[in-house]
Amino acid sequence: MNSRANQLKAFDRLLTIMDELRAGCPWDKKQTMESLRHLTIEETYELGDAILDHDLEEIKKELGDVLLHIVFYSKIGSETDDFDIADVCNGICDKLVNRHPHIYGDVKVNNEEDVKRNWENLKLQEGKSSVLEGVPNSLPALVKANRIQEKVAGVGFDWEAPNQVWEKVEEEIKEFKEEVEKGNTDGMESEFGDVLFSMVNYARFLKINPENALERTNKKFSKRFQYLEEKAKALNKPLKDMTLSEMDVFWEEAKRL
Repeated sequence: MNSRANQLKAFDRLLTIMDELRAGCPWDKKQTMESLRHLTIEETYELGDAILDHDLEEIKKELGDVLLHIVFYSKIGSETDDFDIADVCNGICDKLVNRHPHIYGDVKVNNEEDVKRNWENLKLQEGKSSVLEGVPNSLPALVKANRIQEKVAGVGFDWEAPNQVWEKVEEEIKEFKEEVEKGNTDGMESEFGDVLFSMVNYARFLKINPENALERTNKKFSKRFQYLEEKAKALNKPLKDMTLSEMDVFWEEAKRL
C-alpha cells in the first residue's frame, strides 16, 4: 500500500490535472453541475455493479471515476467562490467528528445500534425537522423504503422481533389477495406496495440488503436467459417458436451450471 505521503501526492496530482482540464479542454470547460449530474449517477451505479460482482480491479477504476466527479464539482464551486475541495473535505471531517461523540467525546455506546440512534438524534439537534430529511426523493423506491425504515428505527420506531415483522408480511399478503379477488386495480397496487414495504422491513431484520438481493436475482435470471438464447441460436430456432417445455430444458441446464 502507498504511504500517506504518496496518497497526498496522488490527490494533489488529480487536483492539478483537474485545473489543467478545466482551463484547456473544450469539453471540461463546458461542464456544469447540472450537466455532470446524470453522469455522476451513472458512475455510481457502475461502482455498485462492480461491488456486486466482487471485481476489485473494476471497483478501483469506478472509485476513480466517482472521485473525479467530486473533484470536478468542487472545482466548479471554487470558480464562483462558493466552496472548494478543502471546504468539502473539512465539512465531512467536521460532521464525522460531531456525529461520533463515542470516539471524539465522552459518550458511551454498547453496539452498532447505539451508534445509529446517536447519529439520528444528533442530526435532529443540528436543526433537521425530520429524521426522514436525509432520504433523497430521487432514490429508487426499493432503496428508499430501506433507508426510510433504517432512519425511523434509529429513533426507536421499530418492531421488537423478526417474527412480528413476518406476521405483518403475512397480513399484507392477505390484504393484497383480497384486493386481487375484488379486481380492484388501485387497491391491488396499494396493497402490493405494502407487501413490498413489509418484505423490505423483514429483510432488514434478517440483515439482508434488499437492493443487493434483488440485483443478485436479476443477474442470475439474466445469465440463465442468455444461456437459453444461446442454445436456441445453436438450434437455429427462434425463442418465439419454442414451447415452454423446450425452453425449460435449457433453463434447468443453466441452473445446474
